[in-house]
Amino acid sequence: MIRYQGYDEAVIGPAMIWRQRRQVNVLVYDAEKIRDILMKRDGMEAEEAREFIEFNIEGGYLGIHTPVLVWPNDIWDEE
Repeated sequence: MIRYQGYDEAVIGPAMIWRQRRQVNVLVYDAEKIRDILMKRDGMEAEEAREFIEFNIEGGYLGIHTPVLVWPNDIWDEE
């Protein structure tokens, strides 16, 4: 399984998903915890960390074992 280095604290666990017509095991990450890590470790503001995640992590494809990110309490879509 592929891991994102520096974000082990954000791992939720493994998941079996379908990609390219077969089942593969991938890691699932809590994107909000990644955001918190970026804010604490790298001094980013919340919006800056969100944009970093969207562009550099969610926007990257590393093959069929690319990890999955979830936003359990997505505050960005609230009004």
